[in-house]
Amino acid sequence: MKRFITLSTFIFNCISLFCQTNTDVLFEDNQFLDGKRTFFTSEKVDFIRIPSTVSDDVDIAIAVYKPEKPSPVLLLSHGWHMSVMAPTKDTPSLNPDFLTVQVDMRGRQYSTGNPDCNGWELYDFYDAYLYLVKHYKEYISDPAQVYYMGGSGGGGNGFALIGKFPDLFCSASIAYGISDYTLWFDQDAIGEFRDEMIQWIGFTPNENEEAYRSRSGLSTVGNILTPAYIVHGETDIRVPVIHSRSFVDKSRKYRKNLHYLELKNVGDHNHLGKITPEQEAQRTAFENSALSYHPSPQLPSKGELIVAGYVVTKYFTVTMNTIDKVGKIKYDLKKRKINFVKGDGKVIWKENKKL
Repeated sequence: MKRFITLSTFIFNCISLFCQTNTDVLFEDNQFLDGKRTFFTSEKVDFIRIPSTVSDDVDIAIAVYKPEKPSPVLLLSHGWHMSVMAPTKDTPSLNPDFLTVQVDMRGRQYSTGNPDCNGWELYDFYDAYLYLVKHYKEYISDPAQVYYMGGSGGGGNGFALIGKFPDLFCSASIAYGISDYTLWFDQDAIGEFRDEMIQWIGFTPNENEEAYRSRSGLSTVGNILTPAYIVHGETDIRVPVIHSRSFVDKSRKYRKNLHYLELKNVGDHNHLGKITPEQEAQRTAFENSALSYHPSPQLPSKGELIVAGYVVTKYFTVTMNTIDKVGKIKYDLKKRKINFVKGDGKVIWKENKKL
C-alpha cells in the first residue's frame, strides 16, 4: 500500500543519508541533542513522557507523529548508544497516513530509569502501544494493526520483541540486529559494547549466561508468529552477519514466516558501508514490503511458549521470577490453563480477553 511505502522510504533514506556522511561512525553512536529536554503537545506531533506499568518511578519519552486520518501504528526503535530524535512543534509528520511513534527506552536521554539490554526496556514499547490505544484512539484505524522497525541495537530489540510479544506485531523490519548477546560480547574484542552489556545486564556471560540468553531473540524463535523481514550486510564489522544468519537458520527449522536479504560485500564500521545504488534500491524495496499490509497474528488456542524473562500475549502475561531466567510453559486458552514446563513464575490472565 502506498502509505506504507512512503513512510519506509522516508525513514530509511534519512538513515542512509546519515551513514553516507558519517563514514567513520555509526548512526546509533550519536545522541540527538536539542540542548534541553522540552516536552510538548501540538497539532501534528507530541513529545511526551508516559509512566511505565511495570517499573515504579520510570517514565518513558515518546515522540508521537499524528496522521491526518485513522491509520495503523508503527513503533520505531533507536540504536544501542542512541536516543530518540527529539522533535519540535515545527517538525513535520513522518507520514500523514500513519500513527508513528519513536520510543526512547528507559535510561536514555529523555527517559528515566536504567537500561537493561532487552529486559524490561522492551516492555516500554508495549507500554507505548497501550498508551496510544487509550489516548490516541481517533488516530488509529485498527488497534490490531501494529508494525515494528529498528536497526542495529534496534534490530536486536526487534529480534527479542517478536518473541516476547508473539501476537502483537503484524510484521517487523529488522536491520543488522543482534540476535545473540553472548556471541556479541565475545565478538567485541575492543570493548566497544561490552561495558554497557556488563552494566545493563549486570553480569558477564561467564557469570550468568542465562541472563544473556533471556535477552537474545535467538532464544524465542519458536514463539514467533510475526512475519520478519531481516536485512544484513555480509561484511558488517560491528554487528557481524552471523547474527542474522543464525536467526534465519533457526527460524526456517521452525518453519517461520521469514524473509531475508543479505547484501553482498556491504558493511564495514558502518552497517551500510560500500552499498551500491542497486543494492540500496533492493534494500528499500525489501523494507517497503515489510511495511505493506499484513494481517494481525493469531495465537494458537493451545501450545508451548519460551518465557525469556517474560512473555506477553493478548490473553495472558507470564513473568519469570527474574528476567534473567529462561523458562517454558504449556498453555490452553479454552481451559484458561498454564503450566510451567521449565522454571517458575507468575501468570496473569487478561479478564477482558477470551478466545
